[in-house]
Amino acid sequence: MASRARDSTFEEVRASGSDEVWQRRERSEAIGMLRIVQEVRVTIASQGDIISARHRGRLIAEESGFRFSEPTLIAAAVSELARNILRFATQGEIIFRLVENELKHGMEVIAVDGGPGIPDVSRAMQAGYSTSGGLGLGLSGVSRLMDEVEIVSRVGTGTTVTSRKWMR
Repeated sequence: MASRARDSTFEEVRASGSDEVWQRRERSEAIGMLRIVQEVRVTIASQGDIISARHRGRLIAEESGFRFSEPTLIAAAVSELARNILRFATQGEIIFRLVENELKHGMEVIAVDGGPGIPDVSRAMQAGYSTSGGLGLGLSGVSRLMDEVEIVSRVGTGTTVTSRKWMR
């Protein structure tokens, strides 16, 4: 069963079943079919990989035309996602994609791991919630930094977080 928030800017969808799913996306513009223009993958298995992924994300954002503070916001989201991979799954991958559809273009950041999964994604999305003793800004922070976020997690199998930032 899914519940929908009645916000004028964003649509939030929560579903339950074998996979825990959480989405936040712009409601005002149709997504349509995304075309992948470029893809870069970074393996996350050490602290140095977090730094490399953050740097690579910022560089791709700058080179693709994001302006002002947007590359910094993307880099911060990448840091949070990569840190979660290392902390909870010990290794995984960050995938950067430049994407476009008939209405807009932007950057997609996908974090994939084969870790323990998130038993309650909705709870993990709440600001201040932490299972590691941290500040609890990880996934909820990524949701605030990026325009769209979708999380699919299965306990015992892993988690995939797909986030997008659209050019303004």
